[in-house]
Amino acid sequence: MDKEINNVTKVCYSRCSAIKDIYKKNDYAILFSHFGELSIDNMNNIPTKTEKAMLVSGDKKSTIKRIFNILIEGLQNIRLHGEKDSDGNQVSFVNIAKEESHYKISLGNLINNEYTNTISKRIDTINLADKDGQKKMYVDVLTNGEISKKGGAGLGFITMAMKSKNRLNFYIDKVDNSLSCFTLDILIDRK
Repeated sequence: MDKEINNVTKVCYSRCSAIKDIYKKNDYAILFSHFGELSIDNMNNIPTKTEKAMLVSGDKKSTIKRIFNILIEGLQNIRLHGEKDSDGNQVSFVNIAKEESHYKISLGNLINNEYTNTISKRIDTINLADKDGQKKMYVDVLTNGEISKKGGAGLGFITMAMKSKNRLNFYIDKVDNSLSCFTLDILIDRK
Protein backbone atom coordinates (compact mmCIF):
# COMPACT_ATOMS: atom_id res chain seq x y z
CA MET A 1 0.00 0.00 0.00
CA ASP A 2 1.25 3.48 -0.88
CA LYS A 3 2.75 5.54 1.99
CA GLU A 4 0.61 8.52 0.93
CA ILE A 5 -2.67 6.78 1.77
CA ASN A 6 -4.31 8.41 4.78
CA ASN A 7 -5.01 6.72 8.12
CA VAL A 8 -8.75 6.39 7.41
CA THR A 9 -8.08 4.35 4.30
CA LYS A 10 -5.48 2.24 6.11
CA VAL A 11 -7.96 1.23 8.83
CA CYS A 12 -10.61 0.14 6.31
CA TYR A 13 -8.02 -1.61 4.14
CA SER A 14 -6.75 -3.49 7.19
CA ARG A 15 -10.27 -4.65 8.07
CA CYS A 16 -10.87 -5.76 4.45
CA SER A 17 -7.55 -7.66 4.37
CA ALA A 18 -8.24 -9.28 7.75
CA ILE A 19 -11.60 -10.55 6.49
CA LYS A 20 -9.99 -12.06 3.40
CA ASP A 21 -7.35 -13.72 5.61
CA ILE A 22 -10.09 -15.23 7.79
CA TYR A 23 -11.87 -16.49 4.66
CA LYS A 24 -8.70 -18.17 3.42
CA LYS A 25 -7.87 -19.64 6.83
CA ASN A 26 -11.36 -21.15 7.07
CA ASP A 27 -11.34 -22.62 3.54
CA TYR A 28 -13.73 -20.14 1.98
CA ALA A 29 -13.46 -19.61 -1.76
CA ILE A 30 -13.38 -15.87 -2.42
CA LEU A 31 -15.74 -15.09 -5.30
CA PHE A 32 -15.29 -11.35 -5.33
CA SER A 33 -13.30 -8.70 -3.50
CA HIS A 34 -13.29 -4.94 -4.03
CA PHE A 35 -11.67 -2.14 -2.07
CA GLY A 36 -12.01 1.57 -2.84
CA GLU A 37 -14.60 3.83 -4.41
CA LEU A 38 -17.84 2.12 -5.35
CA SER A 39 -18.71 3.32 -8.84
CA ILE A 40 -22.04 2.81 -10.60
CA ASP A 41 -20.30 0.23 -12.81
CA ASN A 42 -19.17 -1.69 -9.72
CA MET A 43 -22.67 -1.54 -8.29
CA ASN A 44 -23.92 -3.23 -11.45
CA ASN A 45 -21.01 -5.65 -11.91
CA ILE A 46 -20.71 -7.05 -8.38
CA PRO A 47 -24.19 -8.66 -8.22
CA THR A 48 -23.94 -9.85 -11.84
CA LYS A 49 -20.52 -11.48 -11.37
CA THR A 50 -21.64 -13.06 -8.10
CA GLU A 51 -24.81 -14.41 -9.70
CA LYS A 52 -22.79 -16.00 -12.55
CA ALA A 53 -20.39 -17.64 -10.06
CA MET A 54 -23.34 -19.00 -8.07
CA LEU A 55 -24.95 -20.44 -11.21
CA VAL A 56 -21.68 -22.22 -12.02
CA SER A 57 -21.65 -23.59 -8.45
CA GLY A 58 -25.12 -25.04 -8.99
CA ASP A 59 -26.87 -23.01 -6.31
CA LYS A 60 -30.66 -22.87 -6.17
CA LYS A 61 -32.36 -19.90 -7.80
CA SER A 62 -33.91 -18.94 -4.46
CA THR A 63 -30.44 -18.67 -2.86
CA ILE A 64 -29.13 -16.67 -5.81
CA LYS A 65 -32.10 -14.29 -5.59
CA ARG A 66 -31.61 -13.76 -1.84
CA ILE A 67 -27.92 -12.97 -2.27
CA PHE A 68 -28.63 -10.70 -5.22
CA ASN A 69 -31.16 -8.74 -3.12
CA ILE A 70 -28.78 -8.51 -0.15
CA LEU A 71 -25.97 -7.25 -2.37
CA ILE A 72 -28.16 -4.60 -4.00
CA GLU A 73 -29.33 -3.40 -0.57
CA GLY A 74 -25.81 -3.39 0.88
CA LEU A 75 -24.23 -1.64 -2.09
CA GLN A 76 -26.95 1.02 -2.07
CA ASN A 77 -26.31 1.58 1.65
CA ILE A 78 -22.62 2.11 0.94
CA ARG A 79 -23.27 4.53 -1.93
CA LEU A 80 -25.99 6.50 -0.16
CA HIS A 81 -24.77 6.49 3.43
CA GLY A 82 -21.01 6.00 3.27
CA GLU A 83 -19.01 9.00 4.44
CA LYS A 84 -15.97 10.41 2.68
CA ASP A 85 -12.47 10.66 4.12
CA SER A 86 -10.51 13.91 4.40
CA ASP A 87 -9.34 13.48 0.79
CA GLY A 88 -12.93 13.27 -0.47
CA ASN A 89 -12.84 9.50 -1.11
CA GLN A 90 -15.75 7.25 -0.22
CA VAL A 91 -13.68 4.36 1.10
CA SER A 92 -15.53 1.05 1.02
CA PHE A 93 -15.09 -2.66 0.48
CA VAL A 94 -17.03 -5.75 -0.53
CA ASN A 95 -15.91 -9.36 0.02
CA ILE A 96 -18.01 -12.31 -1.11
CA ALA A 97 -16.98 -15.87 -0.32
CA LYS A 98 -18.48 -19.33 -0.16
CA GLU A 99 -17.91 -22.57 1.57
CA GLU A 100 -19.84 -25.79 1.45
CA SER A 101 -22.78 -24.77 3.61
CA HIS A 102 -23.09 -21.01 3.15
CA TYR A 103 -22.03 -17.75 1.54
CA LYS A 104 -20.56 -14.87 3.47
CA ILE A 105 -20.82 -11.25 2.38
CA SER A 106 -18.76 -8.57 4.11
CA LEU A 107 -19.55 -4.94 3.35
CA GLY A 108 -17.59 -2.01 4.76
CA ASN A 109 -17.72 1.75 4.59
CA LEU A 110 -17.00 4.87 6.58
CA ILE A 111 -19.62 6.22 8.97
CA ASN A 112 -19.78 9.36 11.04
CA ASN A 113 -19.04 8.61 14.71
CA GLU A 114 -22.22 10.35 15.81
CA TYR A 115 -24.23 7.47 14.23
CA THR A 116 -22.33 4.50 15.71
CA ASN A 117 -24.67 4.06 18.70
CA THR A 118 -27.79 4.40 16.54
CA ILE A 119 -26.52 1.82 14.05
CA SER A 120 -25.46 -0.58 16.83
CA LYS A 121 -28.85 -0.34 18.55
CA ARG A 122 -30.74 -0.74 15.27
CA ILE A 123 -28.86 -3.90 14.30
CA ASP A 124 -29.09 -5.33 17.84
CA THR A 125 -32.87 -4.77 17.78
CA ILE A 126 -33.18 -6.48 14.39
CA ASN A 127 -31.06 -9.42 15.58
CA LEU A 128 -33.20 -9.89 18.70
CA ALA A 129 -36.42 -10.07 16.68
CA ASP A 130 -37.75 -13.29 15.26
CA LYS A 131 -39.01 -13.59 11.68
CA ASP A 132 -42.43 -12.13 12.53
CA GLY A 133 -40.85 -9.33 14.57
CA GLN A 134 -38.62 -8.38 11.65
CA LYS A 135 -41.64 -8.31 9.32
CA LYS A 136 -43.45 -6.03 11.78
CA MET A 137 -40.41 -3.73 11.97
CA TYR A 138 -40.29 -3.61 8.18
CA VAL A 139 -43.96 -2.62 7.91
CA ASP A 140 -43.58 -0.07 10.75
CA VAL A 141 -40.61 1.59 9.03
CA LEU A 142 -42.46 1.61 5.70
CA THR A 143 -45.49 3.19 7.34
CA ASN A 144 -43.93 5.46 9.94
CA GLY A 145 -40.23 5.62 9.11
CA GLU A 146 -38.51 8.96 9.21
CA ILE A 147 -36.34 9.75 6.24
CA SER A 148 -32.74 10.61 7.11
CA LYS A 149 -30.79 13.53 5.66
CA LYS A 150 -29.35 11.11 3.10
CA GLY A 151 -32.72 9.68 2.10
CA GLY A 152 -32.84 6.43 4.10
CA ALA A 153 -35.57 5.18 6.39
CA GLY A 154 -33.68 2.22 7.87
CA LEU A 155 -35.12 -0.58 5.74
CA GLY A 156 -31.75 -1.82 4.47
CA PHE A 157 -30.61 -3.67 7.59
CA ILE A 158 -34.07 -5.17 8.12
CA THR A 159 -34.22 -6.34 4.51
CA MET A 160 -30.76 -7.93 4.68
CA ALA A 161 -31.61 -9.76 7.91
CA MET A 162 -34.89 -11.03 6.49
CA LYS A 163 -33.30 -12.19 3.23
CA SER A 164 -30.30 -13.84 4.92
CA LYS A 165 -32.41 -15.54 7.60
CA ASN A 166 -29.43 -15.07 9.93
CA ARG A 167 -28.10 -12.53 12.40
CA LEU A 168 -26.26 -9.50 11.08
CA ASN A 169 -22.76 -9.32 12.55
CA PHE A 170 -21.01 -5.97 12.57
CA TYR A 171 -17.81 -4.28 13.64
CA ILE A 172 -17.09 -0.63 14.16
CA ASP A 173 -13.43 0.39 14.09
CA LYS A 174 -12.95 3.97 15.22
CA VAL A 175 -10.58 5.75 12.85
CA ASP A 176 -10.44 9.26 14.29
CA ASN A 177 -12.64 11.76 16.13
CA SER A 178 -15.16 11.98 13.31
CA LEU A 179 -15.11 8.67 11.37
CA SER A 180 -15.26 4.93 11.91
CA CYS A 181 -15.00 1.98 9.55
CA PHE A 182 -18.28 0.04 9.72
CA THR A 183 -18.26 -3.60 8.61
CA LEU A 184 -21.35 -5.76 8.15
CA ASP A 185 -20.97 -9.57 7.86
CA ILE A 186 -23.90 -11.55 6.50
CA LEU A 187 -24.20 -15.34 6.28
CA ILE A 188 -26.56 -16.89 3.75
CA ASP A 189 -27.18 -20.63 3.93
CA ARG A 190 -26.74 -22.48 0.63
CA LYS A 191 -29.36 -25.13 1.38
